[in-house]
Amino acid sequence: MWFQDEARFGQQTSTTKVWAEKGSRPRVVKQQQFEYAYLFGAVCPTTGETEALISPIVNKEVMYSHLEQISQRTQPGRMAVVVMDRAAWHFKDGLVKGLENVVIIRLPPYSPELNPIEQVWSWLRQHKLSNRTFANYDHILDQVSEAWNAFISCADRVKSLCFRDWINLTS
Repeated sequence: MWFQDEARFGQQTSTTKVWAEKGSRPRVVKQQQFEYAYLFGAVCPTTGETEALISPIVNKEVMYSHLEQISQRTQPGRMAVVVMDRAAWHFKDGLVKGLENVVIIRLPPYSPELNPIEQVWSWLRQHKLSNRTFANYDHILDQVSEAWNAFISCADRVKSLCFRDWINLTS
């Protein structure tokens, strides 16, 4: 079972709390540019496996490429159940056409709390991608890739952050 979602990262970053001497007012740079990259990510909370794709746009073709990655990662003879939200590009006809081992389950509307990958986006922003500036699109790609790789470098972190008791999966 895979939990999938997309997130936008770029020059309009989040600001987060920082340690500072009592009574001081630390400064954080806030960019005015609007360059972004979209990270398509999927996690398997049982095994800690992940798949990701970074794109300058979100559409059906990019979504299909991401599902293709998940399909190829799935062991022969097994099905990949991909749980995702109801974004507009998730409803296009033929989204899984040609992917014989992928089944999509769509979450109810307005229920991000049911998709554990939402916590991954929070982790990436809090630990790697907030309070920063980016020179250009290539710099965004490098930093988002580096942040994702830092997150997935520990399968136990993936499992602990994304596992839920209600996900009753057996091998």
